[in-house]
Amino acid sequence: MLKEFKEFAMRGNVVDMAVGVIIGGAFGTIAKSLVADVLMPPIGLLLGGVDFSNLFLTLKDGVPPGPYLALSDAQAAGAVTMNYGVFLNSVISFLIVAFAVFMVIKAINQMKREEKKDPPADPTTKECKFCQMTIPIKALRCGHCTSELAKTA
Repeated sequence: MLKEFKEFAMRGNVVDMAVGVIIGGAFGTIAKSLVADVLMPPIGLLLGGVDFSNLFLTLKDGVPPGPYLALSDAQAAGAVTMNYGVFLNSVISFLIVAFAVFMVIKAINQMKREEKKDPPADPTTKECKFCQMTIPIKALRCGHCTSELAKTA
C-alpha cells in the first residue's frame, strides 16, 4: 500500500497540481495586494475619498451603539455588519486573477499549437493519368481502368 501511494504521489499530474496550487496561492496574495494597495486607493480618491474596505452596512449595533466611522470600530463594538466594500475588493481581485490565468492559458495553448505544426506527410496516393481515380502511389497498374502506369525495370 505504501508503494502504491508513493507511485501515486510521484506521478506527474499530482506533482504538477501541487505546484499549481502553491503558485496559485502566492499569485492570489499578489492580486489581493494589487487590488487593496494599488488599484482601490486611486479609484476611491476619484470617487471622493471613499475607502472601499470600510464600506459596510450595520445590521445590528454593538456596545457602544453606532454610528461607526470604520469597519474595525464596528467589529470591535461587536456590531453585526454587511461588509460590501470587502466583497467589492474580493470581486476585483477575482477578476484580476481570472484575467491573468486566462492570459497564461492562452499563451500555453498558442505554444502548443506552434509545437504541433509538423511538416506535411509524404503523399500516399496519386491520380491515374487515364481515368483520374485515386490509386496508391507505388502502383504500376491502375486498379480501376487497368492502365499500365510505369514499366518495371
